[in-house]
Amino acid sequence: MLPSLSKEDLRDLLPGPEHFFRRRTIWRLTHDENETCVDRVPLMGLGISALFPPPTFLVSLLFLLLLLLLCPNPSPSPVFSPPSFPSQSPQPQHGASRTVQLPSPLYVLYTDTELEQSRSTFSEKQRAGEEGDYVLSKDLRCRLIRNTVTSMISIKRAAGDDFNYPCSRELTVMAKRLIEYYPMLRDRSQTSRAEWETVKKQLLKRVQNVTTPKKKQGSTPSRKRPRSLSFPSSHETSTDETDESTASTLILERSPPSRYSAPEAEQLCETESPQTQARHYKTLQAMYKTKARPNKMDVAQLLDLEIQARRAFIDSDVTKEQDRPSTILKAYPCFGELDHLMDELRRVLNQGNSHFLTELKTRWGTFCERAQFYGVFKKLMRPPQLDKVKHSIAMMKALPEMFPSPMAPPKKLRHASEAVLHVLESAEDPNTFLQTRPLSSPVVIICETNCILAIGTMPVLIFPKEDIHESVMYLMACYYTFHLTYPKCIATLLSVVQTEVLLDAIHDRDMTTSYKKAMADWKKFI
Repeated sequence: MLPSLSKEDLRDLLPGPEHFFRRRTIWRLTHDENETCVDRVPLMGLGISALFPPPTFLVSLLFLLLLLLLCPNPSPSPVFSPPSFPSQSPQPQHGASRTVQLPSPLYVLYTDTELEQSRSTFSEKQRAGEEGDYVLSKDLRCRLIRNTVTSMISIKRAAGDDFNYPCSRELTVMAKRLIEYYPMLRDRSQTSRAEWETVKKQLLKRVQNVTTPKKKQGSTPSRKRPRSLSFPSSHETSTDETDESTASTLILERSPPSRYSAPEAEQLCETESPQTQARHYKTLQAMYKTKARPNKMDVAQLLDLEIQARRAFIDSDVTKEQDRPSTILKAYPCFGELDHLMDELRRVLNQGNSHFLTELKTRWGTFCERAQFYGVFKKLMRPPQLDKVKHSIAMMKALPEMFPSPMAPPKKLRHASEAVLHVLESAEDPNTFLQTRPLSSPVVIICETNCILAIGTMPVLIFPKEDIHESVMYLMACYYTFHLTYPKCIATLLSVVQTEVLLDAIHDRDMTTSYKKAMADWKKFI
């Protein structure tokens, strides 16, 4: 029965590739056939039927099952091996693997689909003898160099090596391996001493252009010791305190030494390099050229990083004081926004304190509450009104009289408070007022619906009329940000605000008689 079964019958009885060797063993036992021959030959007369009488179908089937149980799955014998055909994609040459083994660490060659396709194209041209005409594109070459260096640096740092960048020897080995894996990179020019020299130069140039990462210090890093303001007298050689200070200039180099501990001072003295700060400034300029209103957080971070170079530029006194605000606003248009203007005040006074502006507004509110009663006590103000805007205007008009200066205002100004704010009349134009104003100091112009903060003849920004009670802080931010001089007619008032609200010290020579008298009366009242 078994010799009469064909290969198809055995395949039906024992289907699947897992029974292939069992089917072959049964076929060899029941047929005298040479398996090395590809063509099938006729069956011979010898077989298993010579050992047994002609069995029935049931006996043959039982014998087949017994044979399967006794015959384990034999191991494959290498009788026939199909011919191997070469793959279409080129294999790396001898020794051109995708890893570069050095004593430490193990680098990996960069590759992608386009680079592998380029290798395939080069291999085809090489078989045709046209490899000399094939050149790797500039984009692929730059991508290969850039990603190779990035991979080497990442592996180098992950290995915990003391040197974060690959050395010249490692770049040489990598360049040799690159031209083996990518033979189209070989430099066959006569001027080159070696085929891998050009690749090594490109790798070395890329390594030199990599910027060393710095430790993250937060959104508002403390980079420099805060500086206080001082007001030198116009008569610096005079020691008589009866000579009043007629002008006050901001000096940003002094600060109380006992305000910070040693670790804090060391941390605050960390600064960016001039080259890095120049890149920050270019980034800031590009943001305002491409976007009308850039993200405030991004701008604030760049201003934090670039503060040293910016303050050196502002404090250099290269331009006249009248032209300084326009020059600074042209270089830093961000200061035309109220948030960045107040944030610059924080950087100058106390950059490390992120809650400085909140604390400043609280101190100003407390100062105004006391000044209300102080003005009523000196008969300069009426009791508080219900209208907050009108009450704030009355407060600002009375402040120069609460803390008077010995110098009278210019003749065109009717009152010393005109150096702080001006309320437009119904038919008055703000531009006309600014052009005829005798002072170039910051001023708040109150219109019917809003308020304008201007410096000299130039409007800087507009803010709601409901925020008029904080306008004195806006004026102080302008004096600090643009490094301006206090007007003589309100120098005492601004000095009091500087020491009592901003908590910033002034120079000893600026503690004039009028300032001392005003502070004595104020301390006595509160």
